[in-house]
Amino acid sequence: MRAELRLAWPAVIAWAAAFVVIGVPDAAGWVAAAAVLLSIGIVVVLVRSRGSARLRRLIAVAALAAAATSVICTAIAAAVPARSPVVLVEAAEENRTVMVEAVVSATPVDGAAAFSGAEQLRFEARAVVVVSRGPEGTAAPASASAPMLVFGEVAGERPRIGSTVRAKGTVRATDAGEDVAFLLFATGPISTVAPPPWYLGWADPLRAGLATAAATLPGDGGDLLPGLAIGDTSAVSDELDTAMKTSSLSHLTAVSGANCAIVVAATVLLAGVCGLPRRARYALALVALAGFVVLVTPQPSVLRAAVMATVVLFAFGVGRPGRGIPALAVAVTVLLAVDPWLARSYGFALSVAATAGLLLLARPLTDVLARWMPTPLAIALAVPSAAQLACQPILVLLDPTLPVAGVLANLLAEPAAPLGTVLGLIGCLLLPALPGLGAACLQIAWVPAAWIAQIARTVDGLSWTRLPWVGGAAGAVLLALVTAAAVWLGVRRRRDAHARASGRVAGALVIGLIVTAGAYGGALVGSSVLRSASMPADWQYAACDIGQGDAVVVRDGASYALIDAGPEPAPLSRCLDSLGIHRLDLLVLTHYDLDHVGGVDAVVGRVDRSIVGLPETDADRRILSRLQQSGSSIERGVAGLTGSLGDLGWEVLWPPQDAATMATGNDGSVTVRFAGTGLSSMFLGDLGEDSQDALLRSADVVPADVVKVAHHGSSDQSAELYERLSATVGLISVGAATATGIRRRSSSTSWRESAPSPNAPTSRVSCSSHRPPMGACASGRSGIRVSAARDKVEVPP
Repeated sequence: MRAELRLAWPAVIAWAAAFVVIGVPDAAGWVAAAAVLLSIGIVVVLVRSRGSARLRRLIAVAALAAAATSVICTAIAAAVPARSPVVLVEAAEENRTVMVEAVVSATPVDGAAAFSGAEQLRFEARAVVVVSRGPEGTAAPASASAPMLVFGEVAGERPRIGSTVRAKGTVRATDAGEDVAFLLFATGPISTVAPPPWYLGWADPLRAGLATAAATLPGDGGDLLPGLAIGDTSAVSDELDTAMKTSSLSHLTAVSGANCAIVVAATVLLAGVCGLPRRARYALALVALAGFVVLVTPQPSVLRAAVMATVVLFAFGVGRPGRGIPALAVAVTVLLAVDPWLARSYGFALSVAATAGLLLLARPLTDVLARWMPTPLAIALAVPSAAQLACQPILVLLDPTLPVAGVLANLLAEPAAPLGTVLGLIGCLLLPALPGLGAACLQIAWVPAAWIAQIARTVDGLSWTRLPWVGGAAGAVLLALVTAAAVWLGVRRRRDAHARASGRVAGALVIGLIVTAGAYGGALVGSSVLRSASMPADWQYAACDIGQGDAVVVRDGASYALIDAGPEPAPLSRCLDSLGIHRLDLLVLTHYDLDHVGGVDAVVGRVDRSIVGLPETDADRRILSRLQQSGSSIERGVAGLTGSLGDLGWEVLWPPQDAATMATGNDGSVTVRFAGTGLSSMFLGDLGEDSQDALLRSADVVPADVVKVAHHGSSDQSAELYERLSATVGLISVGAATATGIRRRSSSTSWRESAPSPNAPTSRVSCSSHRPPMGACASGRSGIRVSAARDKVEVPP
């Protein structure tokens, strides 16, 4: 095993090199040349070396690492001209309009609503032809191979993977290390000019037939079934999607190596029953795998899953899971050579980690667990545990929490997932030829699908499903060390040749784990006690202490929304942690001033849905790109957009949908109203007096219990708007002193003066965020309770 593990180092080193070099692609050629020279020098040293066999093996590994690095860096250098053609780079720099023909490479998903109110889509594509209109007229078409993310309205039916589309619009270049090189914002309808090739198009009727048939099945089971069978999650509601993520079951509706393994294993088993020889069984399995990849759409994530599934099957097929490590290393190197930009892909990292976890940890964990439980149960528990342990250090980079209920949920769902996948897939294939039999298979498959959905819903309703963890790289490294120590202690053999040294190491690790667990538990208990002592239990609104800026949390039960993100990530992270919030159902970015979006990195990877203002600069678009790549949907906030947060309904009242009258900056602040159970509220962003008056004329403004006072309580306010709102509580988020030196009290006073009310002045209370950890508002029997850390104020209704 140790010899086979050594072969993983070349892939790891080449991966690290690719991670760095794609950020500075102009240096790729020099790094590739240096790696070639280094590999040649190492080979010469190896040939002339007369050292020990161990030293010669290490030199050989170094040579392989240098060779793999040179191959991948050469691929980067060769790909740069096609990824960033001059015509697109110049169009992005000069804001020119371009006409692009591109091949769709990923399934289109619903995107933001356009300002005209029309639905938009976004999808990944590879530009093949670009025509740019410059100062001297239209240039000749230029060929390219540039990956891009396309946003726009679609004329006719949705584009399909493999189809060629034509779009006219403006482009923006992304950072060098991003997986897509450009963002294309279509200014007109996107049209399909060529269908997918036959080897991709044959699966479209099958996917459509499954979706139609599943829609007739009741409840969550019918919505979830296409996802289990072929990865189609278009029918999954936002609530069910959140429940699947919270319970760590979302991998069941994403096509992963497990799905591919199920298909191949079922094919091999069926071929064996039919008496086919071994080579024929594996050939048939490869054909089935290729067909399955096309059926579930050959997106990059699916192709990675297919490669990883093949590695796992190879390893277990030869009876030595350890032999899968060299195969995994080869697969990683080949995939990075084909697409070096995978080096920074979380999906790729998770695929590799899950596969390595299964290869290295599944059997040792099974052996340990089999001491206390039947072997089949030990296997069922060890498989999801191995994958979860390997992936969790990466997952905390996206969401700094520990899914304590995830293994239990996977254990309960594990028996049902293969049944739902196989029967759903069989039903999908049978529907065109034998619709009755196909429908019967889907009805049976509905049972495990409904079971999995119920598990997700149940786990999502528990209060202890996730525990906070340290965020960022430090949290990932710490968790990796703790996991490695715990696994080593669990699987180490007592009869070791170095038993005494091993015992000392084990003792040190046990002490370290006890200290870590004690510190972690103390932090959890301490933060819980502090939160309980400083906050009303039934709080509904909390203004975070982030200094000069806005960051207000809206709560309804276990659902949370955040309005703006403040100027910096650290104080926002502290605020959310002190509130016990690890996931946000909704994020509203009213506009892009630093004191409203500077802290957005604190919530990247923790947001399900984002409502945003119109981006003006590349920096604004990079913020939206980070949110989108971390899993959040992005929608532009325009008047008429509605949604729900628990039992609260929300509606965007400003800016108007008419693009011709659209304002940006402060006057274009997304203004949103919450109403329903509990306290109603209005969030005004940084609207000035003129925009507030225009809001009064264009929207139905009704009284609200709580108002987030515009522009931090400045004097640029509409008295008529605040009279119409007649709010009991005004939230003003300012620092100890604003940039103009205005003190907190002055800000509160300016709001009162600009918004006189027939009620007594005491009916206006500013709930400012100048004391740690935040100011909060809750409803009570005697009216509204306002808490600013240690200060509490009772406001009569």
